[in-house]
Amino acid sequence: MAGPQRTSAAAGKKNQKVTKKFIINASQPVNDKIFDLQAFEKFLHDRIKVEGRTGNLGDTVTISQIGDGKIEVIAHQEFSGRYLKYLTKKFLKKQQLRDWLRVVSTSKGVYELRFFNVVNDEADEDDE
Repeated sequence: MAGPQRTSAAAGKKNQKVTKKFIINASQPVNDKIFDLQAFEKFLHDRIKVEGRTGNLGDTVTISQIGDGKIEVIAHQEFSGRYLKYLTKKFLKKQQLRDWLRVVSTSKGVYELRFFNVVNDEADEDDE
């Protein structure tokens, strides 16, 4: 009897709508005028794949700007945050900003672009 119950539960799970919401916060580099938010939004529109095809977003994935320097991605299907992080890093590499910015997950579904912390080695110079 346990067999049929499992299959019906699995079939019910497949038909459920999944909505995932991700936010990419790029307000820090946008305020410093080194990051173009419109170009990044267009990059995501062009590069996000749905069912293995680019340009297939439809109503499944929506990308929009919210607030100052934030982009919101809402997916009505299974969607990986790692994929979004990967695409963000790819855009930074293309814009030659990968040496200054990194993508950090601040909380579930929220990614932030931060500058690398540069520490001066002044303490080493004092030892002379």
